[in-house]
Amino acid sequence: MHGKRHAGESEDHGIDLAPMLDFVMNLLIFFIITTSFVREPGVVVNKAEALKVGEQQQGNILIAIRPNGEVWMDRRQVDMREVRPLIERMHLERPEDTVIIIADKKAPSGTLALVMDEVKHGGVKEVAIGAASAAGK
Repeated sequence: MHGKRHAGESEDHGIDLAPMLDFVMNLLIFFIITTSFVREPGVVVNKAEALKVGEQQQGNILIAIRPNGEVWMDRRQVDMREVRPLIERMHLERPEDTVIIIADKKAPSGTLALVMDEVKHGGVKEVAIGAASAAGK
């Protein structure tokens, strides 16, 4: 009976790989789609090491925020209400200058936001933010 073949019987007795290939392809598509939706929260930046403003200070208006929330401009402490008029005056004198706000690592973020608002209302469109460590003073 070995010599006779029945109808519908084939000589290949191997494993059919089509279902496995379909499964692998589905896994590949799944991983490609899910990785495109994963969003990294961003990198952690040590603000004390991020200060590179030293070389760029010429031609810029500098504002410093100390750890206790004091705002300093033009080598003197200023009240928050004085920031906008000072910025408007300096911006009229030197319209091409950029404002750089150098905030201490421990400075309140609310103060930084208020200073940024005052600078924007003062007419300056370009505002850069630096950070200074306590050792850098």
